[in-house]
Amino acid sequence: MTTATQTIVDAQGITRDFQSGANVVHALRGIDLRVLPGELVALRGRSGSGKTTLLNILTGLDDPTSGRVIVLGHDLAQMNEAERARLRRESIGMLFQNAHLFPALTAQENVEVPLRLGLVKPAEREQRARAALAKVGLENRAHH
Repeated sequence: MTTATQTIVDAQGITRDFQSGANVVHALRGIDLRVLPGELVALRGRSGSGKTTLLNILTGLDDPTSGRVIVLGHDLAQMNEAERARLRRESIGMLFQNAHLFPALTAQENVEVPLRLGLVKPAEREQRARAALAKVGLENRAHH
């Protein structure tokens, strides 16, 4: 559980290298990032600058070559894939660049998908989805 003062993300010395034939590509070099509750953080940069690589590491989808990532008090390196998946499902909201929305569902139903996977009861799912849409100014698009 999070507390009002708990750090959301604490990343220290994150590097990520990829082998490309005989060469090594240094995608990330010594990234330090701390995100506190209530902060809004934007990652920007040109294509290939490492934004997606960093987000994948911060959410436990990928491992850094070196460095340490703590999310909501959990050291990602100490967690197995099932534990990471549970952390993402229960505590991390992710929206990929290409959205990956289900076109046959409404905006509200799309927001409810991870709540369904988390076995949240229908009334709570609806309330939480509506609140999330309102938070980003999309409450009027709930049924689109």
